[in-house]
Amino acid sequence: MEISFKIATNADINLILTMMEEFYKLEHIPFNNQIATRCLEEIVSDDRLAKIWLICADEEPVGYVVLTFGYSIEFHGRDALVDELYIRENYRSQGIGTQTLEFVKTACQSLGITAVHLVVAYENKKAKSVYQKMGFVEHDRYIMTNWLEKMEQKLY
Repeated sequence: MEISFKIATNADINLILTMMEEFYKLEHIPFNNQIATRCLEEIVSDDRLAKIWLICADEEPVGYVVLTFGYSIEFHGRDALVDELYIRENYRSQGIGTQTLEFVKTACQSLGITAVHLVVAYENKKAKSVYQKMGFVEHDRYIMTNWLEKMEQKLY
């Protein structure tokens, strides 16, 4: 099986939305199609914010990865976050996630990014193990969020 990566365009948004909904359901994250559509459209129209790639197996889309950009003094400049990485169930445990993260790391190096971050759920020990083998390290810190708008009104 040949794995390739295709930068997402407007024509791919509906497919990505379908996969996002699958991913969010799996991760128990509230999904709002309108908000997700707006975010995808913003990224596709301005790649300074982020990049989205479709993950393809033999040219068939089987997942997607979203890489968002930031800047950090602690991490010495431009950094990036693997904001979302989703591979459809029938294609998991075949090394596609590892290949995707290797692709992302290479893309980041070419973009002058000094560090790549990702978030993994505490209970996802399998993914955490894979990420650690790839050089990701955990920090003794909590990720904390302060929504600047009332999100529960937007999500339902």
